Amino acid sequence: MRNLINFLLKYNYWFLFIVLEVASFVLLFRFNHYQQSAFFTSANVIVGAVYEVSGGISSYFHLKSVNEDLLDRNMLLEQQINNLEKALKERQLDSITINSIKEIPQTDYQLFKAHVIKNSLNLADNYITLDKGSLAGIRSEMGVVDGNGIVGIVYETSPSYSVVISILNSKSNISCKIVGSDYFGYLKWEHGDSQYAYLKDLPRHAEFNLGDTVVTSGFSTVFPEGIMVGTVDDMSDSNDGLSYLLKIKLATDFGKLSDVRVIERKGQLEQQELENKAAKQ
Repeated sequence: MRNLINFLLKYNYWFLFIVLEVASFVLLFRFNHYQQSAFFTSANVIVGAVYEVSGGISSYFHLKSVNEDLLDRNMLLEQQINNLEKALKERQLDSITINSIKEIPQTDYQLFKAHVIKNSLNLADNYITLDKGSLAGIRSEMGVVDGNGIVGIVYETSPSYSVVISILNSKSNISCKIVGSDYFGYLKWEHGDSQYAYLKDLPRHAEFNLGDTVVTSGFSTVFPEGIMVGTVDDMSDSNDGLSYLLKIKLATDFGKLSDVRVIERKGQLEQQELENKAAKQ
């Protein structure tokens, strides 16, 4: 206490100076309209700048939830587009009735949210670990996608985690086709660049162009038809010369993989059981 008193006595002139300065500024800005207006204008500019910085920081920390919302919207739009294409093809309807087709209910499959907690790119067999498992409704043989395209297929699950066979895996073998064509092949990754894979066994009489879009064919129990895979980057003949070998630039950037969706197709288990039973006979 004595030290505090000594400090105040030692610097009493400074404290008196500060008090008088504050009092003078209060009197200046309180009773002079011009100085008062200038003060509030400057204060508003400073406060506005502070709010702008704090708003930017707040927005940054909310990016995760925003990205999840965008991913959900992308998946919903893909479902609607697929329904439109199927309905137009099956019913041969013109553009006048498109709006009514958009109301078709999304009953073909269900989506589960998950987050990537482990990923690899440079191995011959790359796997991805998700933070959701059987307790969240995820099981093996479910397809995995992100906001850009297909990611892989669930391989094994525990109550809280799932391991996914990435497209970048020698065991991955997914049926795909070129948009606008009913001819299909299978997607295979050759160890190397994580941005490219190859569409094999596409018939020689199939028509396509460089830059065409490649999607899932729907000829499996895993992925619905029309999920984005990538675009045709280059072409060559297969080793036997009986089919095309297409180099596909993948839509999914596996180096930035974060939030994904796991697809449960309605009737998937029933179809798998029936096909397995037929294969054993």
